[in-house]
Amino acid sequence: MARWISGILAAVLGANGLAMLFAGFWWYGAVDGVPQTGPYNPHFVRDIGAAYLVAAAGLAWFAWRPRQGWPALAAGAAFLTLHAAIHVYDAACGSEPLRMVARDFAGVFLPAALALLIAVTHRAEARA
Repeated sequence: MARWISGILAAVLGANGLAMLFAGFWWYGAVDGVPQTGPYNPHFVRDIGAAYLVAAAGLAWFAWRPRQGWPALAAGAAFLTLHAAIHVYDAACGSEPLRMVARDFAGVFLPAALALLIAVTHRAEARA
C-alpha cells in the first residue's frame, strides 16, 4: 500500500512541479492562497517547482524500488515536511490560522504527512 501511495503522490507532486516550472503564472493564479503571499516571482515559483520535482522523483523511486529508493524518499519527505512547517508558521502568524490550515491541508499537509509516515515506517525495510 505504501508503494501505491508513494507512486500516486509522485505523480501529483510531479505534475505540480511541472506546472510551476512551465506554467508558473497560471499556477500562481490557480492555487488558492498563493496570490496572497505576494507578487508573482517567476524565478521563485520555478525554484520551488524544481524542489517538487525532486521530491516526486524520490517518491517514485521508492514506489519502484523501495530498498534502494528509501534515501530519496526520505529526502523528498524532508522537503515536504519543512515546507509544511513553513505553512504552519505562516498560519500561526496569520489572522485566520484555522482557515489557512484547512485551505492548505490537501495540497501541503497531507502529502507531507503521508511521505513522512511512509519514510519512517519503512526505515527498517531499507536497512535489510
